[in-house]
Amino acid sequence: MRVAFATLGCRMNQFDTDLIRSEFVKRGYEPVDFEEEADVYVINTCAVTVGGERSSRQAVYQARRRNPNAVVVATGCYAQISPEALARLKEVDLVVGNTHKSEIVKLVEEFLERREKKLVVGNVFKEGEVKHFGTVLYFEGVRPFLKVQEGCNRFCSFCVIPFARGKVRSVPKERVVKEARRLAEAGFKELVLTGTQLSQYGWDLGYTLYELITELVKIKGLELIRLSSLHVKELPKKLLELAVKEEKIAPHFHLSLQSGSDRLLELMKRGYALDEFKRVVDYLLTHRPLTAVGTDLIVGFPTETDEDFRKTYEFVKETPFAYLHVFPYSDRPLTKASELRPKVPERVKKERVRLLKELDEQKRKAFYERNRGRELRALVLSEDELLTENYLTLKRKAEAPPGSLVKVKL
Repeated sequence: MRVAFATLGCRMNQFDTDLIRSEFVKRGYEPVDFEEEADVYVINTCAVTVGGERSSRQAVYQARRRNPNAVVVATGCYAQISPEALARLKEVDLVVGNTHKSEIVKLVEEFLERREKKLVVGNVFKEGEVKHFGTVLYFEGVRPFLKVQEGCNRFCSFCVIPFARGKVRSVPKERVVKEARRLAEAGFKELVLTGTQLSQYGWDLGYTLYELITELVKIKGLELIRLSSLHVKELPKKLLELAVKEEKIAPHFHLSLQSGSDRLLELMKRGYALDEFKRVVDYLLTHRPLTAVGTDLIVGFPTETDEDFRKTYEFVKETPFAYLHVFPYSDRPLTKASELRPKVPERVKKERVRLLKELDEQKRKAFYERNRGRELRALVLSEDELLTENYLTLKRKAEAPPGSLVKVKL
């Protein structure tokens, strides 16, 4: 039988899709492209924004149109947060929450026997471990992404992720180090550590991300360790000091700001003020000037005034970010922010998003100009594409095979 997959949202979902795909392959199914006709369609949904939910539903509709007789499975964060909403769609046969993703093949085969629509969702806060740690994603074929942590213990007022992913669960550092050593011995030069909230790694096990990284940098053959999104409140001084001194740590850090208004940061329950955020960015750039600092911004958070937005715009304009990810706010179920009033009109949000995306283009160009003339390490992705240590993609002929780490001058 043929099985197809659609993945919405973050890399966590991409990991989960790879896991589900591997289980289907073990049972003899043939994976095909989502645009093809298949006997089973698995849609790994997103619930971070209203747009993510909309795209998830559209994928469900597309699957049913391609084969009216196929088994259509909706899983992922939307399925965990709002299972009844998906179950009401006539196009969906099975709704499977994040708690039961590893059982999808079994549930599909049970459905094929009985043809009974089913909703399978458990309590995500009772999940106690990172399942199937051995799953490794290989972006561009040469960059292994290792998921070492899942869940989040912060409950920012706008964020539904803790309700979708549960509390912090970490892979024991001995297992992470062993897997990283295996990847290095296989010839990989760069390793990307990722998780739902990477800076909370080890909270459940009694140690920290700092302790894990101090072990990883000792691995022979591993030249770059790239860290995914971090929270400034969760970065102790010794981790910042290591980040600017250790050459093996890629000088690229994604620190989510969300707003440049202290009033809104407090309403968002972010746990820091602007001056604290700025101190971390300044420290990184002062001690390691080639560092790329990227950030996330939410536009149109409830009660956001013109003055709040002006403060955000000015703070972002003055801070040397390398890039911005800009998102319009949307109410999420179970969150405190969804109860706040007044709401920002959609037309106002749209205009504010436009202004920040224009600023993003300026930031990206300025960051490239700051690096012009510098010699940087870069990973060869393909014969005509490289990725620098500080996250610049270069379109140029490579003089080394994919997976090599080379020196380039911008």
